[in-house]
Amino acid sequence: MSQPLADAVRSLMDRARTDLAELVAFPSVADPRQFPVEECEKAARWTAEAFAAEGLTNVQLLDTPDGTQSVYAELHGPVGAPTVLLYSHYDVQPPLDEDAWLSPAFELTERDGRWYGRGAADCKGNILMHLTALRALRQVHGDAYPVGLKIIVEGSEEQGTGGLQRYAEAHPELLAADVIVIGDTGNFAPGLPTVTASLRGMTIVELSLTTLAGNLHSGAFGGAAPDALQSLVKVLASLHDENGDVAVAGLTTDQTWDGVQYPEEQFRADAKVLDGVALTGTGTVADRLWARPSVTVLGIDAPPVIGATSSVQAAAKALVSLRVPPGTDSAAAQDLLVAHLEAHVPLGARLTVERHGNGAAFNADTTGPAYEAMGKAMAEAFGTPMVVSGEGGSIPLCDTLRTLYPQAEIVLIGVEEPTTQIHAVNESVDPKELELMALSEALFLRHYAELRSA
Repeated sequence: MSQPLADAVRSLMDRARTDLAELVAFPSVADPRQFPVEECEKAARWTAEAFAAEGLTNVQLLDTPDGTQSVYAELHGPVGAPTVLLYSHYDVQPPLDEDAWLSPAFELTERDGRWYGRGAADCKGNILMHLTALRALRQVHGDAYPVGLKIIVEGSEEQGTGGLQRYAEAHPELLAADVIVIGDTGNFAPGLPTVTASLRGMTIVELSLTTLAGNLHSGAFGGAAPDALQSLVKVLASLHDENGDVAVAGLTTDQTWDGVQYPEEQFRADAKVLDGVALTGTGTVADRLWARPSVTVLGIDAPPVIGATSSVQAAAKALVSLRVPPGTDSAAAQDLLVAHLEAHVPLGARLTVERHGNGAAFNADTTGPAYEAMGKAMAEAFGTPMVVSGEGGSIPLCDTLRTLYPQAEIVLIGVEEPTTQIHAVNESVDPKELELMALSEALFLRHYAELRSA
């Protein structure tokens, strides 16, 4: 391993913590119904200024079609050097129940050796991974990076509104590169260097059920009046069979995963499954997470328990997510989901379905020089061989990039690992994981340049 680079990254970790604290402090949720748009704009400006300070040029804030901003920067490399695009996003998930956080969601707090805060891992921690890798290279080698660089940091990945995708399609030359490093995944386990080779696609629908002109007294009308909330529960229950497997007609649900496996005991610990509670579905855990579809009820609009009245509900809503593995078209899957919902509405209730878009699944080709260079870099940084895993989540931009740049290698890495609790309360990042991933990326940029010039 390059000791100077390792020493440089280690020396930069205090700065990484300070910078991450500044970035986490922006509640950059890309939904103006929840947080002011200005918070996203502040995060975008901070990110642009940070990369400009590391020598990147042509720094821009791109106005994307969904009304958000993406940060772009670039720097030409040595003559004949390949170009590497580094990706991440600065928008974050909402904090959810802020009272459930052990420290303020938007205040980076160190506790038991970890750094807590919304976005600490997903995905502001990955922005710091990129920045720390570039800073270490400059500290060791001066201003000349070994490759040409492009940076793109989007502002609406978590909302899935596709702003950067549409912008890239309209400006295909902008993000062209030899290899694209997607900083938005992480290691299969802490300390185990991992590249993600498979992502599920995702589609979301919002369903509304109406049975009455208005709520009714449950004593006077209950027992005969059709309850919209009960009807909604029945519809949602129909999405899975008795084993917990997806029961949407037309979707294939028996695919298998041939790569690294996810032991059930490890999964139960990572997911914090309560003792005595069974897992859903059949097949191996890896099959269920990475090779098969999954349906999740993301939210329900219904009266809360506190303040509820004795009423038969006239209307109820739910937001449902369907994730599909590579090989399944997400738009076709959405059609099947809508057809299933329509076919399972009880009592003739009025159903309205609003479609919230699609994101395609992704499979990476892991046989190229970028993966060879990343494997070498990760083995040096972590002291253990790199593994390849799947990921049950979705990054729709990956399929867009593959379509626009079919010759480019796409490598997915990041600081997220099972204990980071992304998208949940008390999200955190392990600074050691951040340090080793930044070192891996710095080593990768150097190894990839050497490999391409050999």
